[in-house]
Amino acid sequence: MCDVCVMNAVKDRMLSRRSFFKAGAAMAAGTALGTVAAPPALAAGHGEVLDMTHVYDADFPTYFGQPGIEATQAFNFKEHGFNLFNLAVNEHTGTHVDAPLHFSADGQSVDEIPVSNLVCPLCVVDIAARAAEDPDAQVTPDDLKAWIAANGDIPDGACVAMHSGWAAKTATPEFRNVDGDGMMHFPGFHVEAAQMLIEGTGAVALAVDTLSLDHGPSADFVTHYAWLPTNRYGIENLANLDKVPASGATLVVGAPAHRGGSGGPARIFAMV
Repeated sequence: MCDVCVMNAVKDRMLSRRSFFKAGAAMAAGTALGTVAAPPALAAGHGEVLDMTHVYDADFPTYFGQPGIEATQAFNFKEHGFNLFNLAVNEHTGTHVDAPLHFSADGQSVDEIPVSNLVCPLCVVDIAARAAEDPDAQVTPDDLKAWIAANGDIPDGACVAMHSGWAAKTATPEFRNVDGDGMMHFPGFHVEAAQMLIEGTGAVALAVDTLSLDHGPSADFVTHYAWLPTNRYGIENLANLDKVPASGATLVVGAPAHRGGSGGPARIFAMV
């Protein structure tokens, strides 16, 4: 076949595929393509995309203080013509998702979180000024009420995120902030704030820029136990919350889909 014929054939195929996907996007909850209806969060236009994910390696801080990832190179480009690494990863490392199964006997595993819940209106509750004075600060119902008074109701399907300023500390000991007794000190969500969201809103996710949904001194993980068993999920170690507005952005959560997982590292970005 001549070069021009090949080019025309490829062009025709691309146009055909483009028409196919355009038609598929117009289908309502397209069963043939296995898609779901777009969440309301996508109705608003967005002009910028921000990465909300920390790059992580074995030095990235973890809750238990042990390296969360090990990469062993099995093939290298010089010898084999390609690179390939074997990874051993703690599910709860770096910017990651807490699936409901993480703190429940039979909640959704990470692969079972509905994809419609992974595209979320983002609501950012800023407690950075308070956290600078008190590392044990928590998001409270009063903080949520103040956010609602300033921005309106929390949308259905929202991710409610705590901005404490902690993301800037990941390369320092202050991120885990361990005292002389071995206790960590960093901000989180108060259980009463989580309960307010459960009982009064359609929010589907909590997010923090720290190591845990519960603040550092917590010994009982009460916020985890209140939130996750309702088949809502969490995000920990979120980055760049200082670069997104309090409301109006859309969070896209690239959650992993390993069967039966209690969570996992995720690539997350915000459309602003």
